[in-house]
Amino acid sequence: MSTEISSTPTATGLLIRPSTEADLSAIQAIYQHAVLHGTGTFETEAPDVAEMARRRGEVLGRGLPYLVAESQGRILGYAYANYFRPRLAYRFCLEDSIYLHPDSQGLGIGKLMLAELIARCEALGARQMLAVIGDSQNRGSIGVHRALGFEDTGILKSSGWKFGRWLDVVLMQRQLGQGDGNSPEAPKP
Repeated sequence: MSTEISSTPTATGLLIRPSTEADLSAIQAIYQHAVLHGTGTFETEAPDVAEMARRRGEVLGRGLPYLVAESQGRILGYAYANYFRPRLAYRFCLEDSIYLHPDSQGLGIGKLMLAELIARCEALGARQMLAVIGDSQNRGSIGVHRALGFEDTGILKSSGWKFGRWLDVVLMQRQLGQGDGNSPEAPKP
């Protein structure tokens, strides 16, 4: 799998493009806010820019997309896909992650980013995408995933403890491309 180096402008002037090293400070700031103020991630201490660079490098090293949404030179959010689990049998099953700047939430940017991420992962030959959503009250993320064809597959009840309360994890899944309709390793005609 490899990531195509193109950008996708939207009708609203929003540019969804592959991330660069220059985006890392903005990415880290967005994630730091999510860690310190949100329940979409169960991390409790925000990683620094160097750690975010390491994580991004791991995703890109696997040939997977790591995107940003940009408007007028400002990073509004980021999204990436990574292996659901490291074992070889999971290589066609990816997990998505999307984080938006607080001022950019509820504007449809997350949906545009997820649609682009799905398209890029399908082009890479991935067959399933999972959403592992922190907090069953995270209606925005759950709604965006449902709108793009994800189905509920389960809830891990009270599996995280953050901000003095138990949090559920919502599991959702969407078929990509031909899904499980045939072998992903079948010879191409």
